[in-house]
Amino acid sequence: MTVVYAISLHICPPTKKGRLMEVLITGVAGFIGSHLAEHLLLKGFVVVGIDNFDAFYDRKLKEGNLAKALQHKNFSFYEVDIAQLDEFNKIDFKGSLVIHLAAKAGVRPSIQNPSAYIQNNIIGTQNVHHFMQARGIHKMVFASSSSIYGNNKKIPFSETDNVDHPISPYALTKKAGELLNYTFHELNKTDVINLRFFTVYGERQRPDLAIHKFVKAISNNQPIPVYGNGETGRDYTYVQDIVGGIVSAADYVMNNQGVYEIVNLGNSHPVKLMELVNTIENILVKKAIINWQPMQPGDAEFTYADISKAQKLLNYHPSTSLEEGLRNFIGWYNSLMP
Repeated sequence: MTVVYAISLHICPPTKKGRLMEVLITGVAGFIGSHLAEHLLLKGFVVVGIDNFDAFYDRKLKEGNLAKALQHKNFSFYEVDIAQLDEFNKIDFKGSLVIHLAAKAGVRPSIQNPSAYIQNNIIGTQNVHHFMQARGIHKMVFASSSSIYGNNKKIPFSETDNVDHPISPYALTKKAGELLNYTFHELNKTDVINLRFFTVYGERQRPDLAIHKFVKAISNNQPIPVYGNGETGRDYTYVQDIVGGIVSAADYVMNNQGVYEIVNLGNSHPVKLMELVNTIENILVKKAIINWQPMQPGDAEFTYADISKAQKLLNYHPSTSLEEGLRNFIGWYNSLMP
């Protein structure tokens, strides 16, 4: 285990019953994890973060994601792989909540190497529960995925829909994670909220994802790959709206007992692929060069979140329009250019 950055933790006394004091975030150097860490630090929480810097994308980018959090006195970071339980167990954490975001990402790569996804996403989640059990921790928020719904014909997608037909190993591992969480909820009385994220985008988005690829290619007058006929759609959800949903879920799970919930976090406003491309074109004031490609195995045709449960349970109300979120992302992307 390498401790990249660790400091003495200064736990402030709680101001109200149930306030979070110290939170563990797995996958903290990732796109969502780094935004979440910064938000919690600003709110006065102590954050312990872990990440294995998976080679799926450039380590320097993930180190850049952590730059702001690393400057904060109440943040400590460990480079550790949750799939390696002995190393994981050595980290110093005395809090009562785990926000488990770490996972091997990517639908299409999971088809090429399913065993790596099983090891990281299923065994890794099992190890998170072992870690929690050894410390008497009974509160978890888990990052699941809209990919669980596959090519569900019923829209919008609801938490009560049948999800027995995953179309990628990645989706399979996320469903397995939810089932593992239920098992440990029953066996160890762990309170869990599983959050099914719908196509999260924004500053720090992974370079392999569509919006990042499209902005880069259009900016550089290069062709963009468009799979299918342009009629596929995604429920694009801005990262700060997702962070708000995670924080609300953490608050709910900390202040309630006997919790096991599955909750969609989306924008509930699907956007067709060509509408996305056109919006990016308008912001960049550049036309896309389109390279039409056949649909890829494992890709869902459409995603659309029913967020009524999140609204009721978590007071979740996403407020960022696609254009506003894209402008924020493009501003961040341009800031990285020499």
